[in-house]
Amino acid sequence: MTDHDDVRDLLAAWVFGALEPAEERAVPRHFAACESCAAEAARLRETVRLLDGPPPVPDPVGSNGTGAPDAVLSRALRSRPAPPRVAAHATPYAAAVTGLRALLREAEGRWTTPVVHDWDVHATVAHLLAADEHLAVRLGVEARVPASAIAEGTDWGAAWDRRTADVIAHEYGRTPEETLAAWSAQADDLLATPHARDAELAAGTTLSMGVRLPVTDHFLARGFEAWIHTDDIGRALGIAVPPPPAPQLWQLVRLAVRILGASLGTGAPPVLFAVDGGEEWVLGSQDDPVRAELTLDPVDFCLLVGGRYAPEEVPRRATGDEEAVANVLETAARLSWL
Repeated sequence: MTDHDDVRDLLAAWVFGALEPAEERAVPRHFAACESCAAEAARLRETVRLLDGPPPVPDPVGSNGTGAPDAVLSRALRSRPAPPRVAAHATPYAAAVTGLRALLREAEGRWTTPVVHDWDVHATVAHLLAADEHLAVRLGVEARVPASAIAEGTDWGAAWDRRTADVIAHEYGRTPEETLAAWSAQADDLLATPHARDAELAAGTTLSMGVRLPVTDHFLARGFEAWIHTDDIGRALGIAVPPPPAPQLWQLVRLAVRILGASLGTGAPPVLFAVDGGEEWVLGSQDDPVRAELTLDPVDFCLLVGGRYAPEEVPRRATGDEEAVANVLETAARLSWL
Protein backbone atom coordinates (compact mmCIF):
# COMPACT_ATOMS: atom_id res chain seq x y z
CA MET A 1 0.00 0.00 0.00
CA THR A 2 1.49 3.34 -1.04
CA ASP A 3 -1.48 5.61 -1.63
CA HIS A 4 -1.21 8.58 0.72
CA ASP A 5 -4.95 9.01 1.34
CA ASP A 6 -5.43 5.31 2.02
CA VAL A 7 -2.63 5.33 4.58
CA ARG A 8 -4.07 8.36 6.36
CA ASP A 9 -7.37 6.50 6.64
CA LEU A 10 -5.53 3.64 8.35
CA LEU A 11 -3.55 5.69 10.85
CA ALA A 12 -6.19 5.60 13.61
CA ALA A 13 -6.36 1.80 13.42
CA TRP A 14 -2.56 1.52 13.15
CA VAL A 15 -1.89 3.36 16.41
CA PHE A 16 -4.29 1.00 18.19
CA GLY A 17 -2.71 -2.11 16.61
CA ALA A 18 -5.95 -2.99 14.82
CA LEU A 19 -4.68 -3.56 11.25
CA GLU A 20 -4.46 -6.75 9.27
CA PRO A 21 -0.88 -8.13 9.05
CA ALA A 22 -0.36 -6.97 5.44
CA GLU A 23 -1.51 -3.44 6.27
CA GLU A 24 0.56 -3.47 9.46
CA ARG A 25 3.68 -4.08 7.37
CA ALA A 26 2.79 -1.66 4.58
CA VAL A 27 1.99 1.41 6.65
CA PRO A 28 5.49 1.86 8.15
CA ARG A 29 7.01 1.48 4.67
CA HIS A 30 4.92 4.45 3.56
CA PHE A 31 6.35 6.51 6.43
CA ALA A 32 9.83 6.23 4.94
CA ALA A 33 8.69 8.19 1.92
CA CYS A 34 6.13 10.49 3.55
CA GLU A 35 7.21 12.80 6.37
CA SER A 36 3.70 14.16 6.96
CA CYS A 37 2.20 10.71 7.62
CA ALA A 38 5.16 9.75 9.80
CA ALA A 39 4.72 12.90 11.89
CA GLU A 40 0.96 12.33 12.09
CA ALA A 41 1.51 8.77 13.30
CA ALA A 42 4.01 9.87 15.94
CA ARG A 43 1.62 12.52 17.22
CA LEU A 44 -1.29 10.08 17.42
CA ARG A 45 0.81 7.52 19.24
CA GLU A 46 1.79 10.13 21.81
CA THR A 47 -1.88 11.05 22.25
CA VAL A 48 -2.78 7.40 22.84
CA ARG A 49 0.08 7.05 25.34
CA LEU A 50 -1.25 10.01 27.28
CA LEU A 51 -4.80 8.67 27.17
CA ASP A 52 -3.56 5.47 28.77
CA GLY A 53 -1.68 7.27 31.53
CA PRO A 54 -2.68 9.57 34.39
CA PRO A 55 -4.45 12.85 33.56
CA PRO A 56 -1.86 14.98 31.74
CA VAL A 57 -1.30 18.69 32.00
CA PRO A 58 -3.38 20.05 29.09
CA ASP A 59 -1.59 21.04 25.93
CA PRO A 60 -2.80 21.51 22.36
CA VAL A 61 -1.76 18.07 21.04
CA GLY A 62 -4.35 16.94 18.54
CA SER A 63 -5.22 20.45 17.34
CA ASN A 64 -4.72 21.74 13.85
CA GLY A 65 -4.02 25.23 15.18
CA THR A 66 -7.57 26.50 14.86
CA GLY A 67 -9.03 24.80 17.93
CA ALA A 68 -10.64 21.99 15.91
CA PRO A 69 -9.18 18.47 15.85
CA ASP A 70 -8.21 17.07 12.49
CA ALA A 71 -10.11 14.19 10.92
CA VAL A 72 -7.47 11.60 11.81
CA LEU A 73 -7.60 12.36 15.55
CA SER A 74 -11.38 12.40 15.42
CA ARG A 75 -11.32 8.91 13.88
CA ALA A 76 -8.82 7.83 16.51
CA LEU A 77 -11.13 8.94 19.32
CA ARG A 78 -14.11 7.23 17.69
CA SER A 79 -12.23 3.97 17.32
CA ARG A 80 -10.58 4.13 20.75
CA PRO A 81 -11.70 1.08 22.73
CA ALA A 82 -12.90 1.58 26.27
CA PRO A 83 -10.37 0.83 28.99
CA PRO A 84 -10.32 -2.93 29.65
CA ARG A 85 -11.45 -4.95 32.63
CA VAL A 86 -14.93 -3.50 33.07
CA ALA A 87 -18.23 -5.23 32.37
CA ALA A 88 -20.50 -4.16 29.52
CA HIS A 89 -22.67 -1.93 31.72
CA ALA A 90 -19.64 0.19 32.69
CA THR A 91 -18.17 0.40 29.19
CA PRO A 92 -20.01 3.59 28.11
CA TYR A 93 -18.82 5.39 31.24
CA ALA A 94 -15.24 4.15 30.81
CA ALA A 95 -15.20 5.27 27.19
CA ALA A 96 -16.74 8.66 28.01
CA VAL A 97 -14.12 9.24 30.71
CA THR A 98 -11.37 8.48 28.19
CA GLY A 99 -12.95 10.80 25.62
CA LEU A 100 -13.35 13.70 28.05
CA ARG A 101 -9.77 13.38 29.22
CA ALA A 102 -8.64 13.63 25.60
CA LEU A 103 -10.89 16.61 24.89
CA LEU A 104 -9.75 18.54 27.97
CA ARG A 105 -6.23 18.57 26.60
CA GLU A 106 -7.62 21.30 24.31
CA ALA A 107 -8.83 23.43 27.25
CA GLU A 108 -5.53 25.08 28.20
CA GLY A 109 -6.14 28.81 28.43
CA ARG A 110 -9.87 28.28 27.73
CA TRP A 111 -11.20 27.04 31.06
CA THR A 112 -13.45 30.11 31.44
CA THR A 113 -15.24 29.47 28.12
CA PRO A 114 -19.02 29.39 28.76
CA VAL A 115 -20.42 25.88 28.27
CA VAL A 116 -23.98 25.23 29.49
CA HIS A 117 -26.34 26.67 32.11
CA ASP A 118 -24.10 29.24 33.83
CA TRP A 119 -21.05 26.98 33.88
CA ASP A 120 -17.73 27.43 32.17
CA VAL A 121 -15.43 24.50 31.31
CA HIS A 122 -13.97 24.45 34.83
CA ALA A 123 -17.40 24.40 36.47
CA THR A 124 -18.67 21.71 34.10
CA VAL A 125 -15.88 19.37 35.18
CA ALA A 126 -16.65 20.26 38.82
CA HIS A 127 -20.30 19.41 38.14
CA LEU A 128 -19.26 15.98 36.86
CA LEU A 129 -17.17 15.51 40.01
CA ALA A 130 -20.34 16.13 42.04
CA ALA A 131 -22.58 14.03 39.79
CA ASP A 132 -20.33 10.96 39.77
CA GLU A 133 -19.86 11.28 43.54
CA HIS A 134 -23.40 10.05 44.24
CA LEU A 135 -22.75 6.60 42.81
CA ALA A 136 -19.09 6.51 43.83
CA VAL A 137 -19.90 7.03 47.52
CA ARG A 138 -22.67 4.41 47.34
CA LEU A 139 -20.08 1.93 46.07
CA GLY A 140 -17.52 2.71 48.77
CA VAL A 141 -15.37 5.39 47.09
CA GLU A 142 -14.29 8.18 49.42
CA ALA A 143 -15.59 11.66 48.53
CA ARG A 144 -12.96 14.13 47.35
CA VAL A 145 -14.83 17.30 48.31
CA PRO A 146 -15.93 18.34 51.85
CA ALA A 147 -19.50 17.41 52.71
CA SER A 148 -22.32 19.91 52.26
CA ALA A 149 -24.51 21.06 55.15
CA ILE A 150 -27.85 19.80 53.85
CA ALA A 151 -30.71 19.30 56.30
CA GLU A 152 -32.09 15.78 56.62
CA GLY A 153 -35.31 15.36 54.70
CA THR A 154 -34.43 17.97 52.08
CA ASP A 155 -36.08 17.24 48.72
CA TRP A 156 -33.70 15.37 46.44
CA GLY A 157 -33.74 18.05 43.74
CA ALA A 158 -32.94 20.83 46.19
CA ALA A 159 -30.21 18.73 47.83
CA TRP A 160 -28.68 17.99 44.44
CA ASP A 161 -28.69 21.69 43.46
CA ARG A 162 -27.02 22.58 46.76
CA ARG A 163 -24.37 19.88 46.42
CA THR A 164 -23.59 20.92 42.85
CA ALA A 165 -23.24 24.56 43.86
CA ASP A 166 -21.03 23.65 46.84
CA VAL A 167 -18.72 21.48 44.77
CA ILE A 168 -18.38 24.11 42.04
CA ALA A 169 -17.63 26.78 44.64
CA HIS A 170 -15.03 24.53 46.26
CA GLU A 171 -13.39 23.74 42.92
CA TYR A 172 -13.20 27.42 41.95
CA GLY A 173 -10.80 27.68 44.88
CA ARG A 174 -8.52 25.21 43.10
CA THR A 175 -6.92 25.28 39.68
CA PRO A 176 -8.77 23.69 36.74
CA GLU A 177 -6.01 21.10 36.53
CA GLU A 178 -6.62 20.12 40.17
CA THR A 179 -10.35 19.79 39.51
CA LEU A 180 -9.64 17.66 36.46
CA ALA A 181 -7.30 15.47 38.49
CA ALA A 182 -9.92 15.01 41.26
CA TRP A 183 -12.68 14.09 38.80
CA SER A 184 -10.37 11.78 36.88
CA ALA A 185 -9.15 9.98 40.01
CA GLN A 186 -12.73 9.53 41.24
CA ALA A 187 -13.71 8.11 37.85
CA ASP A 188 -10.83 5.64 38.02
CA ASP A 189 -11.87 4.60 41.52
CA LEU A 190 -15.47 4.13 40.38
CA LEU A 191 -14.35 1.97 37.46
CA ALA A 192 -12.17 -0.07 39.81
CA THR A 193 -15.09 -1.05 42.08
CA PRO A 194 -16.29 -4.66 41.94
CA HIS A 195 -19.66 -3.38 40.70
CA ALA A 196 -18.01 -2.04 37.53
CA ARG A 197 -16.54 -5.44 36.73
CA ASP A 198 -19.23 -7.87 37.83
CA ALA A 199 -22.62 -7.60 36.14
CA GLU A 200 -24.20 -10.05 38.57
CA LEU A 201 -23.10 -7.99 41.57
CA ALA A 202 -24.25 -4.79 39.84
CA ALA A 203 -27.72 -6.23 39.22
CA GLY A 204 -28.68 -5.18 42.75
CA THR A 205 -30.42 -1.83 43.16
CA THR A 206 -29.26 1.29 44.92
CA LEU A 207 -30.64 4.79 45.40
CA SER A 208 -28.58 7.43 43.62
CA MET A 209 -29.49 10.81 42.13
CA GLY A 210 -32.95 10.41 43.65
CA VAL A 211 -33.77 7.23 41.71
CA ARG A 212 -33.61 3.58 42.75
CA LEU A 213 -32.23 1.54 39.86
CA PRO A 214 -29.94 -1.44 39.34
CA VAL A 215 -26.31 -0.40 39.68
CA THR A 216 -25.89 -1.41 36.03
CA ASP A 217 -28.32 1.34 35.03
CA HIS A 218 -26.62 3.88 37.28
CA PHE A 219 -23.33 3.17 35.47
CA LEU A 220 -25.09 3.70 32.15
CA ALA A 221 -26.48 6.98 33.46
CA ARG A 222 -22.94 8.04 34.40
CA GLY A 223 -21.81 7.26 30.88
CA PHE A 224 -24.77 9.15 29.45
CA GLU A 225 -24.02 12.26 31.46
CA ALA A 226 -20.27 12.18 30.84
CA TRP A 227 -20.85 11.97 27.08
CA ILE A 228 -23.47 14.77 27.10
CA HIS A 229 -21.12 17.12 28.95
CA THR A 230 -18.18 16.12 26.76
CA ASP A 231 -20.33 17.16 23.80
CA ASP A 232 -21.24 20.40 25.61
CA ILE A 233 -17.57 21.23 26.18
CA GLY A 234 -16.66 20.27 22.62
CA ARG A 235 -19.32 22.59 21.21
CA ALA A 236 -18.10 25.41 23.46
CA LEU A 237 -14.51 24.93 22.30
CA GLY A 238 -15.47 24.47 18.65
CA ILE A 239 -14.43 20.80 18.59
CA ALA A 240 -16.69 18.14 17.10
CA VAL A 241 -17.18 15.29 19.56
CA PRO A 242 -18.20 12.00 17.92
CA PRO A 243 -21.12 10.11 19.46
CA PRO A 244 -20.45 6.89 21.35
CA PRO A 245 -19.72 3.81 19.21
CA ALA A 246 -22.92 2.11 18.12
CA PRO A 247 -23.01 -0.68 20.75
CA GLN A 248 -22.56 1.84 23.57
CA LEU A 249 -24.98 4.32 22.01
CA TRP A 250 -27.66 1.64 21.95
CA GLN A 251 -27.06 0.85 25.61
CA LEU A 252 -27.82 4.51 26.35
CA VAL A 253 -30.85 4.52 24.05
CA ARG A 254 -32.37 1.47 25.74
CA LEU A 255 -31.79 2.97 29.19
CA ALA A 256 -33.51 6.18 28.12
CA VAL A 257 -36.45 4.25 26.63
CA ARG A 258 -36.91 2.26 29.86
CA ILE A 259 -36.95 5.42 31.96
CA LEU A 260 -39.20 7.22 29.45
CA GLY A 261 -41.67 4.32 29.46
CA ALA A 262 -41.78 4.30 33.26
CA SER A 263 -42.32 8.07 33.32
CA LEU A 264 -45.20 7.91 30.83
CA GLY A 265 -46.85 5.09 32.76
CA THR A 266 -49.64 2.89 31.49
CA GLY A 267 -52.24 5.62 31.24
CA ALA A 268 -50.66 7.68 28.47
CA PRO A 269 -52.01 7.47 24.90
CA PRO A 270 -50.03 4.64 23.25
CA VAL A 271 -47.37 5.65 20.75
CA LEU A 272 -45.29 3.29 18.63
CA PHE A 273 -41.80 4.67 19.21
CA ALA A 274 -38.84 3.73 17.03
CA VAL A 275 -35.21 4.78 16.89
CA ASP A 276 -33.48 4.69 13.51
CA GLY A 277 -31.49 1.52 13.04
CA GLY A 278 -32.88 -0.20 16.11
CA GLU A 279 -35.98 -1.45 17.85
CA GLU A 280 -39.60 -0.38 18.33
CA TRP A 281 -41.50 0.04 21.57
CA VAL A 282 -45.09 0.83 22.44
CA LEU A 283 -44.96 3.61 25.02
CA GLY A 284 -47.95 4.35 27.20
CA SER A 285 -51.02 2.12 27.43
CA GLN A 286 -50.45 -1.47 26.32
CA ASP A 287 -54.20 -2.19 26.08
CA ASP A 288 -55.42 0.48 23.66
CA PRO A 289 -54.84 0.86 19.90
CA VAL A 290 -51.71 2.81 18.98
CA ARG A 291 -52.61 6.46 18.44
CA ALA A 292 -49.42 7.64 16.73
CA GLU A 293 -46.02 6.61 15.44
CA LEU A 294 -42.80 8.48 16.25
CA THR A 295 -39.27 7.89 14.96
CA LEU A 296 -36.08 9.66 16.10
CA ASP A 297 -32.40 9.42 15.30
CA PRO A 298 -30.57 7.71 18.21
CA VAL A 299 -28.25 10.64 18.88
CA ASP A 300 -31.09 13.15 18.65
CA PHE A 301 -33.15 11.03 21.07
CA CYS A 302 -30.30 10.99 23.59
CA LEU A 303 -29.80 14.73 23.22
CA LEU A 304 -33.54 15.26 23.78
CA VAL A 305 -33.47 13.15 26.96
CA GLY A 306 -30.30 15.01 27.96
CA GLY A 307 -32.10 18.35 27.71
CA ARG A 308 -30.19 19.54 24.65
CA TYR A 309 -33.25 19.74 22.38
CA ALA A 310 -36.57 21.43 23.01
CA PRO A 311 -39.43 18.97 22.35
CA GLU A 312 -40.71 20.99 19.41
CA GLU A 313 -37.24 21.33 17.85
CA VAL A 314 -35.93 17.77 17.82
CA PRO A 315 -35.91 16.30 14.28
CA ARG A 316 -38.55 13.59 14.06
CA ARG A 317 -40.83 11.63 11.75
CA ALA A 318 -44.32 11.32 13.15
CA THR A 319 -47.78 10.32 12.06
CA GLY A 320 -51.10 10.12 13.85
CA ASP A 321 -52.26 11.92 16.99
CA GLU A 322 -50.09 15.03 17.39
CA GLU A 323 -50.96 15.41 21.08
CA ALA A 324 -49.86 11.85 21.81
CA VAL A 325 -46.55 12.51 20.02
CA ALA A 326 -46.08 15.81 21.88
CA ASN A 327 -46.71 14.03 25.18
CA VAL A 328 -43.86 11.57 24.50
CA LEU A 329 -41.45 14.32 23.38
CA GLU A 330 -42.27 16.60 26.31
CA THR A 331 -41.94 13.77 28.82
CA ALA A 332 -38.57 12.79 27.32
CA ALA A 333 -37.30 16.35 27.61
CA ARG A 334 -38.41 16.56 31.27
CA LEU A 335 -36.27 13.56 32.15
CA SER A 336 -33.11 15.65 31.97
CA TRP A 337 -31.17 16.21 35.17
CA LEU A 338 -27.99 17.19 33.33
